[in-house]
Amino acid sequence: MTPPAGLPSTVEPGGLAGHLDGFVRAVREAGVPVGISQAVDAAEVLTVIDLLDREQLRHGLAAVLLRRAAQRPAFDVLFDLWWPLTDRPVPAADGADPEGDGDAEGDQAADGPLPVGDPGALTEALRAELLRLLTEGDQEALRRFARLAVDQLGAGAPSPSGQSFFSYRVLRALSPDTLVAQLLAGLLGGADRGGLAEQVARQTAKERIAAFRTAVEAEVRRRTAAEKGRDKVARNAVRPLADQVDFLRAQQSDLAELRRTVAPLARRLAAKLSARRRLGREGRLDFRRTVRASLATGGMPLVTHHRPRVVHKPELVVLCDVSGSVAGFSHFTLMLTQALREHFSGVRAFAFVDSTDEVTRFFTPGADVVDAIARIGREADVVSFDGHSDYGHALEVFAERWPAAVGPKTSLLVLGDGRTNFRHPGLPTLADLVRRSRSAHWLNPEPRRLWGTGDSAADRYAEVIPMVEVRTAAQLGAFVTTL
Repeated sequence: MTPPAGLPSTVEPGGLAGHLDGFVRAVREAGVPVGISQAVDAAEVLTVIDLLDREQLRHGLAAVLLRRAAQRPAFDVLFDLWWPLTDRPVPAADGADPEGDGDAEGDQAADGPLPVGDPGALTEALRAELLRLLTEGDQEALRRFARLAVDQLGAGAPSPSGQSFFSYRVLRALSPDTLVAQLLAGLLGGADRGGLAEQVARQTAKERIAAFRTAVEAEVRRRTAAEKGRDKVARNAVRPLADQVDFLRAQQSDLAELRRTVAPLARRLAAKLSARRRLGREGRLDFRRTVRASLATGGMPLVTHHRPRVVHKPELVVLCDVSGSVAGFSHFTLMLTQALREHFSGVRAFAFVDSTDEVTRFFTPGADVVDAIARIGREADVVSFDGHSDYGHALEVFAERWPAAVGPKTSLLVLGDGRTNFRHPGLPTLADLVRRSRSAHWLNPEPRRLWGTGDSAADRYAEVIPMVEVRTAAQLGAFVTTL
């Protein structure tokens, strides 16, 4: 399969099929699960769409390769690298057209040639042109302008490895956010300020500025890929998917998506528990009824009868380290605890740093987890000495103050990194809790290779209680499915 006229010249000599294969591999390496059948469907897409329509190609491939909306940002970044907008030669720095093709629209502002030799005048001319394009809302023209802006303002100092371009240089020079007031005036025209019209105009301005930022970043990636190679740029440019973000390193922008990822895990765990209860309704063999029934078959016990088993909802006790080093992890595990309340007959949550306090009261039905965690920090009695983790003392306080919390019907869940600050780990106390519980697990947000290093007693705890590495939502989901 060879590329038709008009497709980017970045298509490898192996043809369009090889180019598509490289793109599918990059999407898979970014964390999107792409199977063989989906790759075959992607090849089929190329035979039924207009290959010269780039946006149609984008949406067609996304439809067959993606399963969740959260995967779309990573897909778009890779699509722009493998299927760039155009590979027309980049215009010269002075605004001239090196190919002489007369494409003035891409090489200069619409009002005339760009000022030469005066950086301040050049920036002002580009800002004026950006304001005009944002007001008009022509997405194609805005992408062409992003190419020009990167060429004129985005170049860094030349290096032996080649010319580098930076999106922050363009955005700092043009400061599109400072154009909001003028953009609003242009969008509203003579309409009165306030009310629905202004709200719609503000949202439109926000979306168009965001589209310009995206176009600038895509153009910088395109130039960097041409210089350093697509594969290298793809590895650095694509952010991890939400379920692969490390809990301990999650940024503010990741929190909302992580919450949406963690919430369904409770329903999945509840479904598994319900299935176990349904399958475990039959208890011990009822010998008398089985023998009596066998009389009808000549004494052969073809049908067995069992005594009914008393089925109960399991109880759950959660011991969660809420010290600063694992704050991000405890946020999401306590969210899971909150979601599990309706599926267990009793859920009791305990938080600790160097002492332990019950925090079940903060997780009432419908309570906001962020609010609850903030209240734990203000109101819970989890610090008794210096505020540094002390697992041994915390476990001893828990066992002393709530001796009946863990029993034969209780599932015990410990959440923490096991770093004791070189203090007594309290192994005998933990071993006694595990022995008394129905089942016990420890979720550790640190990589397994770090267990037992420095002040970590995780390797010693793992000898007493089954310990699982849970650094991401994907690993948390895997743990839930194996319970």
